[in-house]
Amino acid sequence: MKKGQITITITIGLVFLILTAVIFVQFKTINQTDIISLENMREDELRTEISGVKQKIEDLKKEIENTDNKIEEYQNAIDSKEEASALLVTELEQQNNILGKNNVKGNGVIVTLTDTKEQKITAEDLRELLNELKEAGAEAISVNGQRIVYNSYMVDIGDAFIRINGEEMIVSPYEVKAIGNPTYLESGLSKKQYGYIDTKLEEGKDVKLERKDNILINKYTGNLNFEYIK
Repeated sequence: MKKGQITITITIGLVFLILTAVIFVQFKTINQTDIISLENMREDELRTEISGVKQKIEDLKKEIENTDNKIEEYQNAIDSKEEASALLVTELEQQNNILGKNNVKGNGVIVTLTDTKEQKITAEDLRELLNELKEAGAEAISVNGQRIVYNSYMVDIGDAFIRINGEEMIVSPYEVKAIGNPTYLESGLSKKQYGYIDTKLEEGKDVKLERKDNILINKYTGNLNFEYIK
């Protein structure tokens, strides 16, 4: 090979090497630039995503807190309603007891009045006894199984019967049950001076008084209508 041709070949080879090196460097630079750009882009996206997740977590925490508050409010409302409902049930029960609409049981006394040959028990005797028992604190009273309520009344029917509550005809012996403090009820009827029992015994009437536990008084079975109360 001639000397000129060798020189040209070497020169072309150097140029090729230089171009190849330049291309390689440029490719590497471009490649690195894309990776850095891609990494930067991912980092930004991750930061955005993390920020979004954090915000969602905060929102969820607030939502959970609001839900807990609501649950507490509902629970308080339920408890309050339960308490109010229980109170209303208790009050209704007490009112029904007072009105005589419930069967009731408790300690108290039983007074038995019986006709004698000389004396008949009258409606007035029973009315006096009921008044004495009420004054002594009786909470429930019955006469021969008939519940005494706010509008109960008794009238004599001839010499043999007493009508009670406008319907029932009762006869001697008359068993009067009263629920209340037995001591108060007994002492109220057994006063030494002008006491009910002594007075009736002096009149020749048969009256017996006994304390009793777990007295059962049945509810009033008639109608309790209020015509004028609104």
